[in-house]
Amino acid sequence: SSYRTMSTEKNAGGIAWAGSLVGSQNPNNLGYRYSHAHKRYRRANEDENEVDKSLPSNVVVQFKSRDGEDVGNLIDIPTNSNIDAMSSLIHSLLNPDDEDDSKVIPYSFYAKVMRNGVEDDVEVTSTLENLIKDHGISTEDVINLTYQPLAVFRVRPVTRCTDTMPGHTEAILHVSYSPDGRHLASGGGDTTVRFWDTNTNLPKHTCHGHKNHVLCTAWSPDGKRFASADKNGVLILWDPLKGKAISTIKAHTKHISSIAWEPLHRNKACERLATASKDALVKVWNARTKRVIATLAGHLDSVECVKWGGEGLIYTASRDRTIKVWSAQGELDQDVGKLVRTLKGHGHRVNSLALSCDYVCRTGPFDQECKRFDSDEDAYKAAVEKYNAFKGGEPERMVSGSDDFTLYLWHPKDSKHPIKRLTGHVQAVNHIAFSPDGRYFASASFDKKVKIWNGKSGEFLSTLNGHVGAVYQVAWSSDSRFLVSASKDSTAKLWEVPSGKRARETLPGHADEVYALDWSPDGRSVATGSKDRTIKIWKH
Repeated sequence: SSYRTMSTEKNAGGIAWAGSLVGSQNPNNLGYRYSHAHKRYRRANEDENEVDKSLPSNVVVQFKSRDGEDVGNLIDIPTNSNIDAMSSLIHSLLNPDDEDDSKVIPYSFYAKVMRNGVEDDVEVTSTLENLIKDHGISTEDVINLTYQPLAVFRVRPVTRCTDTMPGHTEAILHVSYSPDGRHLASGGGDTTVRFWDTNTNLPKHTCHGHKNHVLCTAWSPDGKRFASADKNGVLILWDPLKGKAISTIKAHTKHISSIAWEPLHRNKACERLATASKDALVKVWNARTKRVIATLAGHLDSVECVKWGGEGLIYTASRDRTIKVWSAQGELDQDVGKLVRTLKGHGHRVNSLALSCDYVCRTGPFDQECKRFDSDEDAYKAAVEKYNAFKGGEPERMVSGSDDFTLYLWHPKDSKHPIKRLTGHVQAVNHIAFSPDGRYFASASFDKKVKIWNGKSGEFLSTLNGHVGAVYQVAWSSDSRFLVSASKDSTAKLWEVPSGKRARETLPGHADEVYALDWSPDGRSVATGSKDRTIKIWKH
Protein backbone atom coordinates (compact mmCIF):
# COMPACT_ATOMS: atom_id res chain seq x y z
CA SER A 1 0.00 0.00 0.00
CA SER A 2 1.12 3.56 -0.56
CA TYR A 3 3.12 5.43 2.05
CA ARG A 4 3.54 9.01 0.94
CA THR A 5 5.68 11.84 2.29
CA MET A 6 5.31 13.15 5.84
CA SER A 7 3.15 16.15 5.07
CA THR A 8 0.38 14.13 3.49
CA GLU A 9 0.38 11.36 6.09
CA LYS A 10 -1.53 12.82 9.00
CA ASN A 11 -0.81 10.26 11.70
CA ALA A 12 2.59 8.96 10.64
CA GLY A 13 4.87 8.30 13.56
CA GLY A 14 8.64 8.05 13.64
CA ILE A 15 11.17 10.71 12.91
CA ALA A 16 10.15 13.46 10.48
CA TRP A 17 13.32 13.71 8.48
CA ALA A 18 13.35 13.89 4.70
CA GLY A 19 15.86 11.11 4.02
CA SER A 20 14.61 9.02 6.90
CA LEU A 21 15.79 5.44 7.32
CA VAL A 22 12.99 5.05 9.82
CA GLY A 23 9.63 6.69 9.54
CA SER A 24 7.01 6.74 6.87
CA GLN A 25 9.42 6.13 4.00
CA ASN A 26 10.48 2.86 5.54
CA PRO A 27 7.57 1.44 7.55
CA ASN A 28 9.25 -1.95 8.01
CA ASN A 29 11.96 -0.37 10.08
CA LEU A 30 11.61 -0.71 13.85
CA GLY A 31 11.84 3.02 14.45
CA TYR A 32 8.34 3.39 13.06
CA ARG A 33 5.23 3.49 15.14
CA TYR A 34 3.44 0.85 13.12
CA SER A 35 6.33 -1.56 13.32
CA HIS A 36 4.23 -4.34 14.88
CA ALA A 37 3.31 -6.80 12.20
CA HIS A 38 -0.39 -6.92 13.02
CA LYS A 39 -0.68 -3.14 13.23
CA ARG A 40 1.18 -2.77 10.00
CA TYR A 41 -1.13 -5.35 8.42
CA ARG A 42 -4.22 -3.52 9.64
CA ARG A 43 -2.72 -0.31 8.40
CA ALA A 44 -2.02 -1.81 4.98
CA ASN A 45 -5.60 -2.96 4.71
CA GLU A 46 -6.96 0.47 5.57
CA ASP A 47 -4.96 1.93 2.73
CA GLU A 48 -5.81 -0.75 0.24
CA ASN A 49 -8.77 0.98 -1.33
CA GLU A 50 -6.74 4.04 -2.20
CA VAL A 51 -5.06 3.81 -5.58
CA ASP A 52 -1.47 4.97 -5.77
CA LYS A 53 -1.64 8.61 -6.84
CA SER A 54 1.11 8.09 -9.42
CA LEU A 55 -1.12 5.67 -11.33
CA PRO A 56 -4.33 6.51 -13.18
CA SER A 57 -7.50 5.33 -11.44
CA ASN A 58 -8.52 3.28 -14.50
CA VAL A 59 -6.66 1.27 -17.14
CA VAL A 60 -7.77 -0.17 -20.47
CA VAL A 61 -7.58 -3.97 -20.73
CA GLN A 62 -8.35 -6.52 -23.42
CA PHE A 63 -9.26 -9.98 -22.15
CA LYS A 64 -8.16 -12.94 -24.27
CA SER A 65 -8.96 -16.64 -24.06
CA ARG A 66 -6.13 -19.20 -24.03
CA ASP A 67 -6.53 -19.63 -27.79
CA GLY A 68 -5.64 -15.95 -28.19
CA GLU A 69 -9.15 -14.84 -29.17
CA ASP A 70 -10.38 -11.49 -27.86
CA VAL A 71 -13.28 -11.66 -25.42
CA GLY A 72 -15.40 -8.51 -25.42
CA ASN A 73 -14.10 -5.15 -26.57
CA LEU A 74 -11.55 -2.93 -24.87
CA ILE A 75 -12.74 -2.34 -21.32
CA ASP A 76 -11.84 0.49 -18.97
CA ILE A 77 -11.57 -1.00 -15.46
CA PRO A 78 -10.36 0.37 -12.09
CA THR A 79 -6.63 -0.04 -11.44
CA ASN A 80 -7.32 -1.65 -8.05
CA SER A 81 -9.45 -4.45 -9.57
CA ASN A 82 -8.65 -7.81 -8.02
CA ILE A 83 -8.96 -11.34 -9.41
CA ASP A 84 -12.52 -11.87 -8.07
CA ALA A 85 -13.77 -8.70 -9.74
CA MET A 86 -12.18 -9.66 -13.05
CA SER A 87 -13.57 -13.22 -12.76
CA SER A 88 -17.09 -11.82 -12.40
CA LEU A 89 -16.45 -9.59 -15.39
CA ILE A 90 -15.30 -12.53 -17.54
CA HIS A 91 -18.34 -14.50 -16.40
CA SER A 92 -20.69 -11.73 -17.51
CA LEU A 93 -18.84 -11.30 -20.83
CA LEU A 94 -19.08 -15.02 -21.61
CA ASN A 95 -22.65 -15.42 -20.35
CA PRO A 96 -24.35 -12.06 -20.92
CA ASP A 97 -27.84 -13.42 -20.15
CA ASP A 98 -26.89 -15.17 -16.93
CA GLU A 99 -27.90 -13.12 -13.90
CA ASP A 100 -26.87 -15.74 -11.33
CA ASP A 101 -23.57 -14.69 -9.69
CA SER A 102 -23.29 -17.92 -7.72
CA LYS A 103 -22.21 -19.72 -10.90
CA VAL A 104 -19.07 -17.62 -11.35
CA ILE A 105 -16.15 -20.02 -11.69
CA PRO A 106 -12.67 -18.95 -10.57
CA TYR A 107 -10.16 -17.79 -13.17
CA SER A 108 -6.49 -16.99 -13.18
CA PHE A 109 -5.16 -14.07 -15.25
CA TYR A 110 -1.83 -13.68 -17.03
CA ALA A 111 -0.22 -10.60 -18.55
CA LYS A 112 2.60 -10.66 -21.10
CA VAL A 113 5.65 -8.83 -19.75
CA MET A 114 9.02 -8.25 -21.42
CA ARG A 115 11.91 -9.34 -19.19
CA ASN A 116 15.53 -9.30 -20.33
CA GLY A 117 14.28 -9.22 -23.89
CA VAL A 118 12.10 -12.31 -23.41
CA GLU A 119 8.31 -12.25 -23.29
CA ASP A 120 7.04 -13.89 -20.10
CA ASP A 121 3.58 -14.79 -18.86
CA VAL A 122 3.15 -13.24 -15.42
CA GLU A 123 0.24 -14.23 -13.23
CA VAL A 124 -1.88 -11.52 -11.64
CA THR A 125 -1.69 -12.48 -7.97
CA SER A 126 -3.51 -9.62 -6.22
CA THR A 127 -4.58 -6.47 -8.06
CA LEU A 128 -3.81 -4.86 -11.42
CA GLU A 129 -2.15 -2.00 -9.55
CA ASN A 130 0.45 -4.33 -8.03
CA LEU A 131 1.07 -5.99 -11.39
CA ILE A 132 1.68 -2.60 -13.03
CA LYS A 133 4.02 -1.49 -10.24
CA ASP A 134 5.97 -4.75 -9.95
CA HIS A 135 6.65 -5.12 -13.66
CA GLY A 136 6.70 -1.48 -14.80
CA ILE A 137 3.86 -1.98 -17.29
CA SER A 138 2.88 1.15 -19.20
CA THR A 139 -0.61 2.40 -18.29
CA GLU A 140 -0.79 4.26 -21.60
CA ASP A 141 -1.06 1.04 -23.61
CA VAL A 142 -3.80 -1.56 -23.62
CA ILE A 143 -2.99 -4.33 -21.12
CA ASN A 144 -3.70 -7.76 -22.62
CA LEU A 145 -4.87 -10.26 -19.99
CA THR A 146 -5.22 -13.96 -20.82
CA TYR A 147 -7.67 -15.79 -18.57
CA GLN A 148 -7.69 -19.47 -17.69
CA PRO A 149 -10.54 -21.21 -15.87
CA LEU A 150 -9.54 -23.01 -12.66
CA ALA A 151 -11.00 -26.21 -11.26
CA VAL A 152 -14.58 -25.66 -10.12
CA PHE A 153 -14.49 -28.54 -7.67
CA ARG A 154 -12.36 -28.41 -4.53
CA VAL A 155 -10.36 -31.24 -3.08
CA ARG A 156 -10.30 -31.31 0.69
CA PRO A 157 -6.85 -31.39 2.29
CA VAL A 158 -5.83 -34.75 3.78
CA THR A 159 -5.11 -34.62 7.49
CA ARG A 160 -5.46 -38.02 9.14
CA CYS A 161 -4.32 -41.57 8.59
CA THR A 162 -7.34 -43.85 8.16
CA ASP A 163 -5.58 -47.12 7.34
CA THR A 164 -2.20 -48.75 7.59
CA MET A 165 -1.87 -51.66 5.17
CA PRO A 166 0.83 -54.24 5.91
CA GLY A 167 1.68 -57.05 3.52
CA HIS A 168 4.88 -56.22 1.71
CA THR A 169 7.97 -57.82 3.21
CA GLU A 170 10.48 -55.30 1.89
CA ALA A 171 10.58 -51.55 1.18
CA ILE A 172 7.75 -50.22 -0.96
CA LEU A 173 9.09 -48.31 -3.96
CA HIS A 174 5.86 -47.47 -5.80
CA VAL A 175 2.24 -46.77 -5.00
CA SER A 176 -0.16 -45.57 -7.68
CA TYR A 177 -3.90 -45.19 -8.06
CA SER A 178 -5.65 -46.41 -11.17
CA PRO A 179 -6.93 -43.67 -13.52
CA ASP A 180 -10.48 -44.13 -12.20
CA GLY A 181 -9.30 -44.10 -8.56
CA ARG A 182 -10.87 -47.49 -7.79
CA HIS A 183 -7.70 -49.51 -7.34
CA LEU A 184 -4.35 -48.91 -5.72
CA ALA A 185 -1.27 -50.82 -6.85
CA SER A 186 2.07 -51.12 -5.09
CA GLY A 187 5.41 -52.66 -5.92
CA GLY A 188 8.69 -52.94 -4.12
CA GLY A 189 11.76 -54.76 -2.99
CA ASP A 190 9.94 -57.99 -2.13
CA THR A 191 9.37 -58.69 -5.89
CA THR A 192 5.56 -58.73 -5.57
CA VAL A 193 2.97 -56.44 -7.10
CA ARG A 194 -0.07 -55.96 -4.90
CA PHE A 195 -3.50 -54.59 -5.73
CA TRP A 196 -5.65 -53.02 -3.01
CA ASP A 197 -9.32 -52.09 -2.86
CA THR A 198 -9.60 -48.34 -2.28
CA ASN A 199 -13.08 -48.52 -0.70
CA THR A 200 -12.24 -51.01 2.03
CA ASN A 201 -8.44 -50.49 2.01
CA LEU A 202 -7.98 -54.25 2.06
CA PRO A 203 -5.68 -56.35 -0.13
CA LYS A 204 -7.24 -57.76 -3.30
CA HIS A 205 -4.45 -59.57 -5.11
CA THR A 206 -0.83 -60.39 -4.40
CA CYS A 207 0.93 -61.07 -7.69
CA HIS A 208 4.11 -63.12 -7.85
CA GLY A 209 6.02 -63.21 -11.09
CA HIS A 210 9.06 -60.97 -10.73
CA LYS A 211 12.33 -62.50 -9.56
CA ASN A 212 13.92 -59.22 -8.50
CA HIS A 213 13.02 -55.74 -7.12
CA VAL A 214 10.07 -54.13 -8.89
CA LEU A 215 11.62 -50.86 -10.04
CA CYS A 216 8.81 -49.16 -11.94
CA THR A 217 5.08 -49.50 -12.48
CA ALA A 218 2.44 -47.80 -14.63
CA TRP A 219 -1.33 -48.00 -15.20
CA SER A 220 -2.68 -47.88 -18.72
CA PRO A 221 -4.84 -44.74 -19.16
CA ASP A 222 -8.01 -46.82 -19.58
CA GLY A 223 -7.26 -48.63 -16.28
CA LYS A 224 -7.51 -52.10 -17.86
CA ARG A 225 -3.86 -53.07 -17.67
CA PHE A 226 -1.04 -52.55 -15.20
CA ALA A 227 2.62 -52.82 -16.18
CA SER A 228 5.50 -53.52 -13.82
CA ALA A 229 9.19 -54.00 -14.55
CA ASP A 230 12.06 -55.31 -12.49
CA LYS A 231 15.79 -55.21 -11.96
CA ASN A 232 16.35 -58.21 -14.27
CA GLY A 233 14.80 -56.41 -17.26
CA VAL A 234 11.53 -58.36 -17.18
CA LEU A 235 8.26 -56.56 -18.01
CA ILE A 236 4.97 -58.06 -16.78
CA LEU A 237 1.49 -56.89 -17.78
CA TRP A 238 -1.25 -57.65 -15.26
CA ASP A 239 -5.02 -57.73 -15.32
CA PRO A 240 -5.79 -55.66 -12.20
CA LEU A 241 -9.30 -57.11 -11.77
CA LYS A 242 -8.18 -60.75 -11.73
CA GLY A 243 -4.67 -60.21 -10.40
CA LYS A 244 -3.25 -62.47 -13.13
CA ALA A 245 -0.29 -61.87 -15.41
CA ILE A 246 -1.47 -61.34 -19.01
CA SER A 247 2.07 -61.51 -20.39
CA THR A 248 5.67 -61.74 -19.21
CA ILE A 249 8.34 -60.32 -21.52
CA LYS A 250 12.12 -60.34 -21.11
CA ALA A 251 12.31 -56.81 -22.40
CA HIS A 252 15.88 -55.63 -21.75
CA THR A 253 19.27 -57.06 -20.85
CA LYS A 254 19.69 -54.71 -17.87
CA HIS A 255 17.26 -53.22 -15.36
CA ILE A 256 14.22 -51.26 -16.54
CA SER A 257 14.11 -47.74 -15.13
CA SER A 258 10.88 -46.30 -16.50
CA ILE A 259 7.59 -47.21 -18.24
CA ALA A 260 5.20 -44.93 -20.15
CA TRP A 261 1.87 -45.80 -21.79
CA GLU A 262 0.54 -44.11 -24.90
CA PRO A 263 -2.23 -41.63 -23.98
CA LEU A 264 -5.75 -42.84 -24.75
CA HIS A 265 -6.62 -39.81 -26.90
CA ARG A 266 -3.89 -40.82 -29.40
CA ASN A 267 -4.97 -44.44 -29.71
CA LYS A 268 -8.38 -45.96 -28.99
CA ALA A 269 -6.92 -49.42 -28.37
CA CYS A 270 -4.64 -48.10 -25.60
CA GLU A 271 -2.17 -50.93 -26.08
CA ARG A 272 1.24 -49.38 -26.74
CA LEU A 273 3.83 -48.67 -24.07
CA ALA A 274 7.50 -47.68 -23.93
CA THR A 275 10.16 -49.05 -21.57
CA ALA A 276 13.54 -47.45 -20.83
CA SER A 277 16.50 -49.35 -19.49
CA LYS A 278 20.04 -49.19 -18.18
CA ASP A 279 21.10 -50.90 -21.44
CA ALA A 280 20.73 -47.44 -23.12
CA LEU A 281 17.75 -48.60 -25.20
CA VAL A 282 14.10 -47.59 -25.22
CA LYS A 283 11.62 -50.09 -26.66
CA VAL A 284 8.03 -49.53 -27.75
CA TRP A 285 5.77 -52.56 -27.19
CA ASN A 286 2.32 -53.64 -28.23
CA ALA A 287 0.72 -54.98 -25.04
CA ARG A 288 -1.78 -57.12 -26.92
CA THR A 289 0.60 -58.89 -29.33
CA LYS A 290 3.56 -58.73 -26.87
CA ARG A 291 5.86 -57.69 -29.70
CA VAL A 292 8.39 -54.89 -30.03
CA ILE A 293 7.16 -52.17 -32.41
CA ALA A 294 10.36 -50.12 -32.32
CA THR A 295 13.72 -49.96 -30.57
CA LEU A 296 14.93 -46.41 -29.98
CA ALA A 297 18.74 -46.52 -29.98
CA GLY A 298 20.90 -43.43 -29.73
CA HIS A 299 21.58 -42.76 -26.06
CA LEU A 300 25.14 -43.52 -24.95
CA ASP A 301 24.32 -44.43 -21.35
CA SER A 302 21.49 -45.64 -19.14
CA VAL A 303 18.08 -44.13 -19.97
CA GLU A 304 16.61 -42.87 -16.69
CA CYS A 305 13.16 -41.70 -17.72
CA VAL A 306 10.69 -42.04 -20.59
CA LYS A 307 7.51 -39.99 -21.14
CA TRP A 308 4.89 -40.39 -23.86
CA GLY A 309 3.53 -36.96 -24.73
CA GLY A 310 0.09 -35.85 -25.78
CA GLU A 311 1.27 -34.70 -29.23
CA GLY A 312 2.56 -38.04 -30.53
CA LEU A 313 6.17 -37.77 -29.32
CA ILE A 314 8.20 -39.89 -26.91
CA TYR A 315 10.75 -38.13 -24.68
CA THR A 316 13.71 -39.93 -23.11
CA ALA A 317 16.23 -38.63 -20.57
CA SER A 318 19.57 -40.29 -20.05
CA ARG A 319 22.74 -40.40 -18.00
CA ASP A 320 24.55 -39.18 -21.12
CA ARG A 321 23.22 -35.67 -20.22
CA THR A 322 20.87 -35.45 -23.21
CA ILE A 323 17.13 -35.67 -23.74
CA LYS A 324 15.95 -37.16 -27.02
CA VAL A 325 12.63 -36.57 -28.74
CA TRP A 326 11.28 -39.43 -30.88
CA SER A 327 8.28 -39.66 -33.16
CA ALA A 328 5.63 -42.13 -31.98
CA GLN A 329 3.23 -41.55 -34.87
CA GLY A 330 3.03 -43.40 -38.13
CA GLU A 331 0.68 -45.57 -40.13
CA LEU A 332 3.34 -48.27 -40.29
CA ASP A 333 5.31 -49.62 -37.38
CA GLN A 334 8.59 -48.74 -39.07
CA ASP A 335 7.68 -45.03 -38.92
CA VAL A 336 7.63 -45.19 -35.12
CA GLY A 337 10.84 -44.28 -33.33
CA LYS A 338 12.44 -41.75 -35.69
CA LEU A 339 14.67 -39.31 -33.80
CA VAL A 340 13.18 -35.81 -34.06
CA ARG A 341 15.70 -33.79 -32.04
CA THR A 342 18.20 -33.97 -29.20
CA LEU A 343 17.95 -31.48 -26.33
CA LYS A 344 21.28 -30.55 -24.75
CA GLY A 345 22.01 -28.28 -21.81
CA HIS A 346 22.37 -30.30 -18.63
CA GLY A 347 25.86 -30.78 -17.24
CA HIS A 348 25.14 -34.05 -15.46
CA ARG A 349 22.81 -37.01 -15.86
CA VAL A 350 19.12 -36.18 -16.36
CA ASN A 351 17.01 -37.92 -13.70
CA SER A 352 13.47 -36.92 -14.32
CA LEU A 353 11.09 -35.40 -16.84
CA ALA A 354 7.64 -33.91 -16.41
CA LEU A 355 5.16 -32.89 -19.10
CA SER A 356 2.45 -30.27 -18.73
CA CYS A 357 -0.09 -32.84 -19.94
CA ASP A 358 1.09 -35.71 -17.69
CA TYR A 359 -1.99 -35.67 -15.48
CA VAL A 360 -4.50 -35.45 -18.33
CA CYS A 361 -2.77 -38.32 -20.13
CA ARG A 362 -2.48 -40.41 -16.99
CA THR A 363 -6.17 -40.18 -16.05
CA GLY A 364 -7.35 -40.74 -19.63
CA PRO A 365 -11.13 -40.36 -19.92
CA PHE A 366 -11.81 -40.06 -16.16
CA ASP A 367 -12.44 -36.78 -14.34
CA GLN A 368 -12.71 -36.16 -10.61
CA GLU A 369 -16.09 -37.96 -10.49
CA CYS A 370 -14.50 -41.10 -12.01
CA LYS A 371 -17.71 -42.32 -13.61
CA ARG A 372 -17.68 -45.52 -15.66
CA PHE A 373 -18.13 -45.61 -19.44
CA ASP A 374 -20.52 -47.91 -21.30
CA SER A 375 -18.13 -48.58 -24.16
CA ASP A 376 -14.51 -48.05 -25.19
CA GLU A 377 -15.76 -45.65 -27.87
CA ASP A 378 -17.33 -43.38 -25.21
CA ALA A 379 -14.17 -43.47 -23.15
CA TYR A 380 -12.06 -42.59 -26.17
CA LYS A 381 -14.31 -39.63 -27.06
CA ALA A 382 -14.20 -38.40 -23.45
CA ALA A 383 -10.39 -38.62 -23.43
CA VAL A 384 -10.08 -36.66 -26.69
CA GLU A 385 -12.47 -33.98 -25.43
CA LYS A 386 -10.67 -33.70 -22.12
CA TYR A 387 -7.27 -33.39 -23.77
CA ASN A 388 -8.39 -30.76 -26.27
CA ALA A 389 -10.02 -28.71 -23.51
CA PHE A 390 -6.79 -28.88 -21.50
CA LYS A 391 -4.51 -28.01 -24.41
CA GLY A 392 -6.28 -24.78 -25.35
CA GLY A 393 -3.85 -23.86 -28.15
CA GLU A 394 -0.73 -23.91 -25.97
CA PRO A 395 2.47 -25.82 -26.78
CA GLU A 396 3.37 -28.95 -24.84
CA ARG A 397 5.83 -27.99 -22.12
CA MET A 398 8.47 -30.21 -20.57
CA VAL A 399 10.71 -29.75 -17.55
CA SER A 400 13.85 -31.81 -16.99
CA GLY A 401 15.69 -32.20 -13.69
CA SER A 402 19.26 -33.29 -13.23
CA ASP A 403 22.12 -34.12 -10.89
CA ASP A 404 23.61 -30.76 -11.90
CA PHE A 405 21.02 -29.22 -9.50
CA THR A 406 19.20 -27.36 -12.28
CA LEU A 407 15.94 -27.68 -14.16
CA TYR A 408 15.30 -26.73 -17.77
CA LEU A 409 11.98 -25.72 -19.28
CA TRP A 410 11.51 -26.80 -22.92
CA HIS A 411 8.96 -26.61 -25.72
CA PRO A 412 10.25 -29.90 -27.10
CA LYS A 413 7.83 -30.17 -30.03
CA ASP A 414 8.98 -26.85 -31.50
CA SER A 415 12.58 -26.23 -30.53
CA LYS A 416 15.79 -27.86 -29.38
CA HIS A 417 16.69 -24.82 -27.29
CA PRO A 418 15.49 -24.48 -23.70
CA ILE A 419 13.02 -21.72 -22.81
CA LYS A 420 14.63 -21.19 -19.42
CA ARG A 421 17.25 -22.58 -17.06
CA LEU A 422 15.96 -22.78 -13.50
CA THR A 423 18.42 -22.66 -10.65
CA GLY A 424 17.89 -22.66 -6.91
CA HIS A 425 18.27 -26.22 -5.70
CA VAL A 426 21.63 -26.92 -4.09
CA GLN A 427 21.59 -30.69 -4.53
CA ALA A 428 20.39 -33.17 -7.14
CA VAL A 429 16.76 -32.91 -8.27
CA ASN A 430 14.80 -36.12 -7.61
CA HIS A 431 11.36 -35.63 -9.01
CA ILE A 432 9.30 -33.03 -10.90
CA ALA A 433 5.54 -32.90 -11.30
CA PHE A 434 3.28 -30.49 -13.18
CA SER A 435 0.02 -29.53 -11.51
CA PRO A 436 -3.02 -31.08 -13.25
CA ASP A 437 -4.02 -27.72 -14.79
CA GLY A 438 -0.45 -27.09 -15.99
CA ARG A 439 -0.16 -23.73 -14.19
CA TYR A 440 2.60 -24.79 -11.81
CA PHE A 441 5.22 -27.45 -11.42
CA ALA A 442 6.96 -28.63 -8.27
CA SER A 443 10.49 -29.96 -7.97
CA ALA A 444 11.74 -32.16 -5.11
CA SER A 445 15.40 -32.40 -4.25
CA PHE A 446 17.96 -34.01 -1.95
CA ASP A 447 18.44 -30.52 -0.46
CA LYS A 448 15.25 -31.14 1.64
CA LYS A 449 13.32 -28.48 -0.27
CA VAL A 450 10.36 -28.48 -2.61
CA LYS A 451 10.23 -25.53 -5.02
CA ILE A 452 7.15 -24.27 -6.87
CA TRP A 453 7.56 -22.67 -10.31
CA ASN A 454 5.25 -20.99 -12.81
CA GLY A 455 4.32 -23.70 -15.33
CA LYS A 456 4.26 -21.36 -18.34
CA SER A 457 7.26 -19.09 -17.89
CA GLY A 458 9.34 -21.13 -15.45
CA GLU A 459 9.44 -18.19 -13.04
CA PHE A 460 10.37 -19.20 -9.47
CA LEU A 461 7.43 -18.78 -7.06
CA SER A 462 8.25 -20.25 -3.67
CA THR A 463 10.30 -22.68 -1.63
CA LEU A 464 8.51 -25.08 0.70
CA ASN A 465 10.67 -25.54 3.80
CA GLY A 466 9.95 -28.07 6.49
CA HIS A 467 11.36 -31.47 5.63
CA VAL A 468 14.49 -32.43 7.55
CA GLY A 469 15.53 -35.12 5.07
CA ALA A 470 15.78 -35.47 1.28
CA VAL A 471 12.46 -35.15 -0.55
CA TYR A 472 11.85 -38.13 -2.83
CA GLN A 473 8.53 -37.48 -4.53
CA VAL A 474 5.66 -35.00 -4.84
CA ALA A 475 2.03 -35.44 -5.90
CA TRP A 476 -0.68 -32.87 -6.69
CA SER A 477 -4.35 -32.91 -5.79
CA SER A 478 -6.61 -33.05 -8.85
CA ASP A 479 -7.74 -29.43 -8.36
CA SER A 480 -4.09 -28.19 -8.30
CA ARG A 481 -4.56 -26.44 -4.96
CA PHE A 482 -2.56 -28.83 -2.77
CA LEU A 483 0.69 -30.71 -2.98
CA VAL A 484 2.00 -33.61 -0.89
CA SER A 485 5.67 -34.50 -0.59
CA ALA A 486 7.36 -37.70 0.64
CA SER A 487 10.67 -37.54 2.41
CA LYS A 488 13.53 -39.45 3.92
CA ASP A 489 12.54 -37.95 7.30
CA SER A 490 9.71 -40.56 7.56
CA THR A 491 6.91 -38.00 7.06
CA ALA A 492 4.79 -36.72 4.22
CA LYS A 493 3.76 -33.07 4.25
CA LEU A 494 0.76 -31.30 2.75
CA TRP A 495 1.25 -27.81 1.28
CA GLU A 496 -1.17 -25.22 -0.01
CA VAL A 497 -0.14 -23.87 -3.41
CA PRO A 498 0.91 -21.25 -4.30
CA SER A 499 0.34 -19.40 -1.02
CA GLY A 500 1.86 -21.69 1.59
CA LYS A 501 5.51 -21.50 2.57
CA ARG A 502 5.00 -23.68 5.62
CA ALA A 503 3.41 -27.10 5.60
CA ARG A 504 -0.30 -26.99 6.23
CA GLU A 505 -0.22 -30.53 7.65
CA THR A 506 2.46 -33.02 8.52
CA LEU A 507 1.49 -36.65 8.00
CA PRO A 508 3.58 -38.63 10.50
CA GLY A 509 3.41 -42.31 11.38
CA HIS A 510 5.80 -44.17 9.13
CA ALA A 511 8.73 -45.77 10.93
CA ASP A 512 11.19 -45.18 8.11
CA GLU A 513 11.81 -43.24 4.90
CA VAL A 514 8.76 -42.55 2.72
CA TYR A 515 9.71 -43.52 -0.83
CA ALA A 516 6.44 -43.33 -2.70
CA LEU A 517 3.17 -41.44 -2.71
CA ASP A 518 0.17 -40.73 -4.88
CA TRP A 519 -3.03 -38.67 -4.63
CA SER A 520 -6.11 -40.42 -5.97
CA PRO A 521 -7.64 -38.86 -9.11
CA ASP A 522 -10.99 -38.41 -7.32
CA GLY A 523 -9.14 -36.36 -4.69
CA ARG A 524 -10.38 -38.38 -1.72
CA SER A 525 -7.21 -39.98 -0.45
CA VAL A 526 -3.44 -39.99 -0.50
CA ALA A 527 -1.39 -43.20 -0.30
CA THR A 528 2.18 -43.27 1.01
CA GLY A 529 4.57 -46.21 0.75
CA SER A 530 7.58 -46.55 2.97
CA LYS A 531 10.76 -48.43 3.73
CA ASP A 532 8.92 -49.64 6.87
CA ARG A 533 7.01 -52.05 4.52
CA THR A 534 3.57 -50.50 5.06
CA ILE A 535 1.22 -48.35 3.00
CA LYS A 536 -0.75 -45.65 4.77
CA ILE A 537 -3.96 -44.08 3.47
CA TRP A 538 -4.66 -40.44 4.39
CA LYS A 539 -8.03 -38.72 4.13
CA HIS A 540 -9.65 -35.46 5.14
